[in-house]
Amino acid sequence: MQQPSLDVLMRKVTSKYELVVAAAKRGRMLTEGEQPQTDEKHLKPVSIALNEIADGRLTIVHHREYKAKR
Repeated sequence: MQQPSLDVLMRKVTSKYELVVAAAKRGRMLTEGEQPQTDEKHLKPVSIALNEIADGRLTIVHHREYKAKR
């Protein structure tokens, strides 16, 4: 499978920064032994993560933003 295009990936996230962080975190999870959601075990962990994001198999959860108290 080819890498998903940036256009497809950007429809799944709100910013490029969010995409990079999500792919890196999922790639780390795969490196540490978590099983991929596909049979694409011949790909590198970040490539698998990007494919999971593009296919909608990986959901990105937004945490609540905190404001500093004054």
